[in-house]
Amino acid sequence: MSGSTEAAAGGDGLRTGGPSIGVVSLTQARRPDDLRRGLESLLAQQGVTLDVVCVGNGAGPGDLPDGVRPLALAENVGIPAGRNLGAAEVAGDYIFFLDDDASLPSPTFLQDAVALIREDPSIGLLQPRVTDPTGKGDPRRWVPRIRKGDPGQSGDVFSVWEGATLMPRQVFDACGGWGDVYFYAHEGIELAWRVWAQGLRVWYAGELTANHPNADQTRHSQYYRLNARNRVWLAKRNLPVILMPLYVGSWAAITVLRWGRRPDRLRPWFEGLRQGWAQDPGGRRPMGWRTVARMARAGRPPIV
Repeated sequence: MSGSTEAAAGGDGLRTGGPSIGVVSLTQARRPDDLRRGLESLLAQQGVTLDVVCVGNGAGPGDLPDGVRPLALAENVGIPAGRNLGAAEVAGDYIFFLDDDASLPSPTFLQDAVALIREDPSIGLLQPRVTDPTGKGDPRRWVPRIRKGDPGQSGDVFSVWEGATLMPRQVFDACGGWGDVYFYAHEGIELAWRVWAQGLRVWYAGELTANHPNADQTRHSQYYRLNARNRVWLAKRNLPVILMPLYVGSWAAITVLRWGRRPDRLRPWFEGLRQGWAQDPGGRRPMGWRTVARMARAGRPPIV
């Protein structure tokens, strides 16, 4: 992983009482008010022991509340790599990732989320329902399933919205962490697939809520290219060889149907597709056919 790391002096980041959770917040110091709101919502959590680090990805994280340790990265190493560097700095039986523009409206959110996993140890990764606190409406993509249905309905899923996710620490480590290579986009699909490959499940908890503003994901300048490149890399790193073209081909068809009248989107998308096949992302850990069968029985084989 590239980029030098410098841990600045600060509080010990430890809050005591209840299940131990290492918490990673990632920021580029562009949203200080949102960041502080999210960190304060973490520090208000009840019934848990927290070890909190805020990673400044290419910049210092700025002024932080007492109880949060800063970790400054000299350069922007990408979202998954930044989270992984933060994860290496925190301790706990569980690990929780919170984006710098997300927050937790309930002071018992983490206690309740851990309770769900303890009640059902087959859950290896948990994502809550996500809502925009300003009332602008909640994008359908925040519900990570094909048939969106009621956002309050819980169930098995095969990808996650990465901005608020909880896992047992040993499950996260067995996954190999987030996929550094992706830089941005689709790392949540790979993490979910690798949880399923451990014989566990990924759970969408509709009764738990995290807040996040309704922002256009295409605001990132490289969104379309990285979306396509990372689809191919996801297949190369995680699928049996025979499923690779099926997965990529199905997404190519969906993309053409979705954006067929938008050449400004299709051009960078197909350039990313070309890059994905031309480049080797490394880190191949193909899931077994037993995992493919389990995912299919649960409602979504790794083809779409």
